[in-house]
Amino acid sequence: MTDFQKVTVVKKANVYFDGKVTSRTLRFEDGSKKTLGYMLPGEYQFNTDSPEVMEVLGGACEVLTGNAKEWRKYGAGESFSVPGHSSFKIKTGQGVDYCCSFQ
Repeated sequence: MTDFQKVTVVKKANVYFDGKVTSRTLRFEDGSKKTLGYMLPGEYQFNTDSPEVMEVLGGACEVLTGNAKEWRKYGAGESFSVPGHSSFKIKTGQGVDYCCSFQ
């Protein structure tokens, strides 16, 4: 899917890590929520409240989730899931365009 229909966009940006990661929240008629964002090169750790699916739209990154001992690579068109009430680390040497879906 390349676009979303019937959404409300929250104007205020979500800004993390001194502006190195930013996103905008989209709210759908069915009550679901997604964020569209961009991540500059670096290494970051995020905590989750609810389960998430993060889709890489452009660029590439490596992710360390849960109790995993090895980083896993993801590129454009790939996605990964993160359980709720957990955390994950993500690192990249290039800009990453992403869409995060909250469940």
